Formats: sequence, C-alpha cells, structure tokens
Amino acid sequence: MNLIRRLGMEKRLLAVAVAGALAAPAIAFAQSTVQIYGRMTYEWGRADQGPDRPDLDFSDGPGGSAIGFKGVEQLGGGLSAWFQCESSADITGFDTSSICTRNSAVGFRGGFGNVFAGKWDTPMKRALGLGTVGAEATGILGMSFLPFGGAGGTDISDVGVNSLTRHRWKRRESNLMTYETPKFGGFQVMGAVTGANRTSTANDNVDPNNQQARLWSLAGTYVNGPLGIGLAYERHNEVGFGQTPAGTQDLDDRAWGASVGYRFGPVRVGATYLDSKYETGPGIELKKKSWTIGADWRVGGPHMLSVQYASIGDSKGNSPIGVGGTSNGSVAASGGDTGGDAWSLGYTYAFSKRTTVRLGYVRVDNDSNTNTYRVGNTANLLDDGENTDGWAFLVKHNF
Repeated sequence: MNLIRRLGMEKRLLAVAVAGALAAPAIAFAQSTVQIYGRMTYEWGRADQGPDRPDLDFSDGPGGSAIGFKGVEQLGGGLSAWFQCESSADITGFDTSSICTRNSAVGFRGGFGNVFAGKWDTPMKRALGLGTVGAEATGILGMSFLPFGGAGGTDISDVGVNSLTRHRWKRRESNLMTYETPKFGGFQVMGAVTGANRTSTANDNVDPNNQQARLWSLAGTYVNGPLGIGLAYERHNEVGFGQTPAGTQDLDDRAWGASVGYRFGPVRVGATYLDSKYETGPGIELKKKSWTIGADWRVGGPHMLSVQYASIGDSKGNSPIGVGGTSNGSVAASGGDTGGDAWSLGYTYAFSKRTTVRLGYVRVDNDSNTNTYRVGNTANLLDDGENTDGWAFLVKHNF
C-alpha cells in the first residue's frame, strides 16, 4: 500500500514538472508574436522594342513578390517594439538579392507615434500611392516609369549626376530613419532622412563640404473611409559626387507631389501630380511635371476592369544634359517635344480574396525629341519619337 501511494505521488510530481517545463516557453514568449506573410506573383507577356527589333518574350516576378517575417513585443506602458524583415521571393529565379531587401526595419511604437530605421518606402512614395489607381507599378504592365521615373528599391548614397535612379521618386530607400505621428481623425504626418553612408575616394573630385548624398522626405496624408489624400515634398542633397570641375558637386534634386483617391460603390478613382527639379550644374536646372489618372471598376462578382493614363510634360529649364542615363523614364535635356504619354487597360478575375489573375495592355508614346520612355524592361529605343506597347498575363497570390 505504501509503495502504491509512493508511486502515485511520484506520478503527480512528474506531471507537475512536465507541465512546468512546457509552460516556461509560453511564459517567456507570451508578450511576443511573429507572423509569416508573403506575396507570389508571376508575369508573362510580349513587348514591342521598336522598329527592326524582335518583340520581347518576357517572364518576370513583379508586383511585390516577397516573403516576410514581422513581430511585436509589448514592453508595457503602451510602448511596443516591432520588427519586419521582408525579402524578395521571385519564383522565376532572376532576383538573387539577399534577405531583408524589401520593406524591413526595427522600431518602437507608442503614444508618441512610430519611429523606425531600415529599408522602407519613402513618405513621398506612400503619399503618391494613395492616388495611384488602375495599373501595376512594375513589370511589362508597369506604369510608374513615365510619371515617376520608376518604383522600388534604390540607394541615394549610390546616386550620381549620371545615375540611372536619380530621377526616381517612388523610392524604397536603404538606411532610412522614419518618424510617423499618431493618426488624428485620419490625418498623419511622416518624415524620413537617410544616413550619408559614403566615403570619398581618390578618384572623386569632391569639395570637402559636399561629400554626403542624403535624402529627405516629408508627407502628410488623410485617410478616412473611401477618401485618401496625400501631399509630399522630397529632396535629394549633394547628388553630384564625381562631377567635375571642383566645386560643382553640391547638386540638389527636389520634388513635391500630391495625390487623391476615392471609392464610391464598386468604382475607385485616383489621380497624382508630380513637380520635379534637377540641378545638373551651378545655376543649371532641369524641370519636369507629370500626372496620372486612373480607375478600378468591379463590374460584378469576381470581375474588375482597370484603366490608367499618364502624361509627362516637356523638359523645361536651361539644362543641356538630361538625368537618368538610358534607364526607363529618364529625363531628357531641356527642350520642346521631350515629354510623353502612356496608358494601360486591364481585366482582373478574383478566384478569392488572395488569388487573382490579370490580363493587361500598355502603350507608351514618346514625343518627337525624346526616346526615354518604353515598356517595362525592354531595350533602349534607338530613335526619338518611337512608340511601344506590350501585353501580359499576371498571377498574384497572397498568404
């Protein structure tokens, strides 16, 4: 009998010990949560590359293909720490970038707002996004090149007077420090600045006072129900490193943008406007203005029709050179007939809230004195005034 009672007591003690061991990790991690999320996209299509050239038969993984991890820890007193690590998930295998190369940061949230540092979309890009409706941003169906110089990841510390990304205003910037105010009745202000991670080299003809390329971005947004409004200003300081003669490196680019989006019933409409200026030398400036308008119409059930029109005006100012090199959406030197137009039309079928397919068409027209605007990742156009078009089939799945 004593032996039985002893064995029973040992079983109860063992059960308590096992329960305690299993509960310890739960207690240790009770204040932390980690979520895995992502998007998979695949695009296939054909695009015109200009006269006397074959069409481009192209597959890509545009539209934000990514896999990410994000988490939050409650620190008490309304303060929380958070992180996000988002990496490219290009199923075609073309993108071999490392981890945390998309929106990735670590920060703190509280009654004061949100402060964080990492690689993130700039306030300018986020403000313009409220009115960007009716088209994809990148890929063959991408419509961000003509009005905004492109969208996505880039680094201001790598920008020079002849950089292929200097003219880009929808940026995802590395080494970005951002502050967001709390939202007051739908209003929010956000500001960001980059660290100037650049050291001078022996080949740089750099003024000692003008060595650090830096981005500043400020935006105010209002989002309330079906209405979204964004207003932003962005400045790229000292982007002329490597420029000669000495003393001409202190070149600044700046732009302000506005956007508005509104949804009424099954229709969402949006518009954007961008006014940009580039210094290409002391007292020399290049000016551009662009705008977009678009709509998404859910015509019934899983069906949606989309349309967007984009226009960019002539290069104004007194600059004998352009910016952006040969990249898509680069800015031609000052002069007449140096603008362009683009439009897109798309049909989307939603299998569910997470899985959609899209068939779309894009056309890009250059004015008679420029050839800088084209479809997606096609080759540089050979002649001024060329027009190109393309179509594509796009699959998206969110998880």
